[in-house]
Amino acid sequence: MDRLEQKIIDCIEQHREEIIAAGRDIFTHAEMGYKEYRTAQIVADKLRQLGIEPQTGLAVTGVKGYLKPQGNGPVVALIGELDALPIPAHPDVNPETGASHCCGHNAQIAGLLGAAIALTDPEIVQALDGNVAFMAAPAEEFVDTEFKVGLIQNGTIRYCGGKSELIRIGAFDDIDIAVGHHITPNIPGYLLANGTTNGFVNKVVTFRGKSAHAAGSPHTGVDALNAAMLALHAIDLQRETFRDEDSVRIHSFMPRAGTAINVIAEETCVESSVRAKNIRAMQDASRKYDRCIRAGAIGLGCTAEIVTVPGYLPTVPLDDPSLLTGVLQDLSAEEKTRGRDYPVSFHNRDFHSGGSTDFGEVSSIMPLYQFNTGGYTGELHNSNVRVTDEQLAYVETAKIFALTAYRLLKDGAAAAKKTVAEFTPELTREEYFRFMEENNRTEIYPEPQQPGK
Repeated sequence: MDRLEQKIIDCIEQHREEIIAAGRDIFTHAEMGYKEYRTAQIVADKLRQLGIEPQTGLAVTGVKGYLKPQGNGPVVALIGELDALPIPAHPDVNPETGASHCCGHNAQIAGLLGAAIALTDPEIVQALDGNVAFMAAPAEEFVDTEFKVGLIQNGTIRYCGGKSELIRIGAFDDIDIAVGHHITPNIPGYLLANGTTNGFVNKVVTFRGKSAHAAGSPHTGVDALNAAMLALHAIDLQRETFRDEDSVRIHSFMPRAGTAINVIAEETCVESSVRAKNIRAMQDASRKYDRCIRAGAIGLGCTAEIVTVPGYLPTVPLDDPSLLTGVLQDLSAEEKTRGRDYPVSFHNRDFHSGGSTDFGEVSSIMPLYQFNTGGYTGELHNSNVRVTDEQLAYVETAKIFALTAYRLLKDGAAAAKKTVAEFTPELTREEYFRFMEENNRTEIYPEPQQPGK
C-alpha cells in the first residue's frame, strides 16, 4: 500500500459509521426496479454534499456523477445497483413497497458512497490521471416484468434491464472501464468474481381461450390453462436437446391462470426466463421455447401472444484481473493489522454461474472488474438473508471500490490504459443493439378455433 492508498483506507475508516448507517437505511427502505426514487435521492444528495453535481433521472431513476467536472484520460465507472426484490416475508421488508434487499444491493450503494467520500479528497483527486464516474443503476433484478413491459409500451423505457437502458441512452458512452460488486453470503472475506454467468431472454406469454362452466358445459369452452400446461410439458421434453456445456435453464411461473375453480380459464399468463451460457445457445433455446408455446396453443385451440423481452448477456471475464486480485490481497493483509481476518477467494474464468446479471451487458462492450464481499448469511433471493458483518458488507466494499479506481488511474493511468488496450469487446455497440432489437418482439399464434373443430 502506498501513502495515498493508506489515506483512502483511513478516510473510509473515519467515515465508517456513516457508511454503515447508509447501508442500514437502504436495507430497510427497499424499492423495486424503476421505482427507486428514495434510494436514488440518497445517492444524489450525498454526491452533492461532496461537491459533485449528479445527473439524475437516467433510465428513470439512475444517477451519475463525475469526480472531476472535466478530465482527460480514461474514465472508470464505479457502479452500485438501486433496486431490491419482491420478498415480503423478510422481517425487514419495506411495508410500503413489499420489497426486501435479499440481493445485497444496499451494500453496493453504501460502498459506492463510501468510495466517493474517500476519492473526493483533494490530494487523491490530484493523483488521478483520468476521471471516476459514480453510477447508481436502476432495475438490475429482472422481476416485476409486467410493470416494466408497461413502461416499454408507454415509451418510458425500451429495455427492462437498468444497465441495458443506461447503455441505450448513452450513459456508458464515455466510460472506459467498469467496476462492479455483489454480495456472496456465507463467505468470510473477499471474492474475485471473474467467472462467467448465463445470459437470458424473458418471455411473457398470454394464452387466450373461451370461458365456460367447468362442470356443466366444459365442452363449450377453450381452456387456456390446459394450453399453458401442454406448452410447459413440451418445454420440459426439450431438455434432452440442450447441450450440457451450454448450461441452458428454462424456468417459469404463472401470475394468472383463470379466475375461478368452476370456470374454464379464458386467459392464462406464463412468464419464463430462457437462459444459457452463450448467445448461440440462448437463441436456440428461445426458438424451441416458442415452438412449444405454439404447440400448446394449436393443440387446445387457443391463441398465444408471445412477448419476447431481451434480458441480459452472458458475463465476459477479463483475461487479466491481476489489478483487482492485488487490491483484494493487499487489503486483506492490511485488515489483519486491524484485527480483521478477511481472506481472499477466487472465481476464475473456469467458474460458471447459471444465474444472470446485467453486468453481462457491460462486460460485452467494455472491461469489467467484479468483486464480491461477504458479511451476509442465508441464501440470496431468500427471506433468510441477514446482514451479519456490516464492516465487511459495507465498509470493505467502499475500500475495494476506491482502491481499484485509484490503482487504475494513478501513475498516468497506466493500468487503465493497459486494461483497455488488452480488451476485445464481445460485441460492438451496433451489434449489441441489433441483438437487443431482434429479441424485443411480440408474436401471436393462431386465431382460436371453434370448439369441436
